[in-house]
Amino acid sequence: MLGVNRPTIIWSVGRTDWVAWHEAYDDPNSPHRQRLALIQGHIEECLEAHPPGRLRAISMCAGDGRDLLEVLRRHPRRMDVEARLVEIDAELADRGRRAAKRDGLKGIEVVTGDASGTDAYEGAVPADLVLICGVFGNVAPESIENTVRRLPQLCAPGATVIWTRHRREPDLTARIREWFGAASFVEVSFHAPTPNSSNLTDSQWAWIGVGVHRYTGPPVPFHPSQRMFTFVD
Repeated sequence: MLGVNRPTIIWSVGRTDWVAWHEAYDDPNSPHRQRLALIQGHIEECLEAHPPGRLRAISMCAGDGRDLLEVLRRHPRRMDVEARLVEIDAELADRGRRAAKRDGLKGIEVVTGDASGTDAYEGAVPADLVLICGVFGNVAPESIENTVRRLPQLCAPGATVIWTRHRREPDLTARIREWFGAASFVEVSFHAPTPNSSNLTDSQWAWIGVGVHRYTGPPVPFHPSQRMFTFVD
C-alpha cells in the first residue's frame, strides 16, 4: 500500500448523481464506453513502456476506478502498480475498493475524499501515471489552467498524464493542450472522434476528447494545501 493508512474522509457530493452518471459506462455503444476504451488503451501503453519495478499512479475524481482497475485485472504488471484513487462519492469509492480487493490488487488505495486539493496526494507522489478523467468538463477554464500549472509537483520526470474534456462549445481542448505545453509537457496523442470515424451520433461524438501528455520538466517539490480546481454546477 502507499504510505501509511489514511482516514476515510466523507464529503458532500453536491447536486450531480455521480452513481447514475456512471451507469452509462455499462452501455457498450455509449460515448462513455468508447472514451473509456481510449483511456484504457493508453494506460496499457504506459504500463508496457515503464521500466521494470514499481509504477506509481494517482487518479483524480476516480469514480469506481474502472479505467485503471479493469486494465490491472488482466495485465501481467498488475502487482507493480501502487495507486491512490481519490473519489468524493462514498458509494463509487466503495465499489472501487471492493473491486481492488476482489482482484487481489494490494497496491491500490481508494480514498473517499476531495480530489481537488494537493493534500489528497501527499505520500503518493511523484507519480508515473496521472489520470484526470471526467474532471475538466465539470470545472471552469481557470480551474483547468490552474490544475495543469500545478501538475508538475505531482509528476515524476517522464510521467504520463491522461486527461479528458468534451469538445462541445466552447471547445477548450486546444487551449488545454497549450496549457500543458507551457507547463513542460509534450503531447503524445489527442483523440477527437468525428461522426465519420465512429458509430456515434452528431450529438455524441463531441462528448469525447482524450489527451495524453508526458512530463519533460525537472522534479518539482510537492506543495500541500493547494487547491487545483473547483467543480461548477
